[in-house]
Order: sequence, then structure tokens, then C-alpha cells
Amino acid sequence: MKIEQVWQDYQTAIKAFLHSKISNTADVDDLLQDILIKTYNNLHTVKSESSVKSWLFQIANHAIIDFYREKGRSRDLQVDELWYEDVGFNLEDALSPCIGPFISALPKESAELLTSIDIHGQSQKEYAQALGISYSTLKSRVQKSRGELRRLFEDCCHLSLDKHGRVIDCDAKSKGCGKC
Repeated sequence: MKIEQVWQDYQTAIKAFLHSKISNTADVDDLLQDILIKTYNNLHTVKSESSVKSWLFQIANHAIIDFYREKGRSRDLQVDELWYEDVGFNLEDALSPCIGPFISALPKESAELLTSIDIHGQSQKEYAQALGISYSTLKSRVQKSRGELRRLFEDCCHLSLDKHGRVIDCDAKSKGCGKC
């Protein structure tokens, strides 16, 4: 395992994770640098390549804990320092160029449905009326189509979701899955 490859593979995901927990971009950059140094100094202790990712996120999690512990000692925390909503980097935005090719790989009816509703923003009620079907039938079709789309993503990538169902990490299962 080479530090350059490990860092190239995981730096973006670690930075996004740090941004989800820390509001100040400069603090995130400082912690990212500390994590890089710890990775450089201790990568040789990791026994298996398959455990590198969890090892790195454990280091990141400990860095966040230490960061808040130190801040708590030095001064009172302000509410706006606890969470950072505008993270600058959004993994979902980074994955958005993949959506078009994945939707195109769906059956025609599912692709048209998701394009109209999720891409162009047409309301489900309007779409149901245009097709002459009930709203509840359309809602079922939308959920089915979204499930098909998710399966295409999962066939290509390992997705990690937070407790709200948002993508926090994505690793390609193989080089160039052919969709994006």
C-alpha cells in the first residue's frame, strides 16, 4: 500500500466527512493535514488493504473528537460552530453526472417517468393526469423506478449512506462501470 494511492482514493471522502462535522473550512484543512501525517506515519500498521478505509475514517473520527475536546478547553463553543450546512463539496453533486446515463439504462417507461419528475421537476399529480392514471398508481411507479435506479448505482458502486439516507461515500466496484 502506497500513501499516494491511499490518499488519492480517500481524501475527498474524508474531507466531506470532516465538513459534515466541522463548520470552519480552515479547521477542516488543518485536520485533513493531521490525518495525512498520521496516515503517512502509521500506514504500515494496517494489516489488510480492505481495512484501510475504515482505519482512515476511525482516525478522522478521533481527530474530530480531539478537535472539539480542545475547543471546549480553550473557550465556549458557539452554536454555529457545531454543524456546517454549506459544505462546499457535496458528494451527491459529484455523482449527478452519473444520473443521466443510469436513467438512460432503465426501461423506457421508468426513464421517462424519472426524467420528467426528478430531473425536470414536473409534479407527480400533473404527470399522473397527463398519463390518465391515478395518483397513487403513479407514486408506486415512481418508487419502483427509483428503486431500479438505485440498484443500477449499487451494481456499479458501493454507496455509504448517513442516517438520513444521504450519500456520504461512494467507491466504484470496478474501474469504469460504464455508466459515468
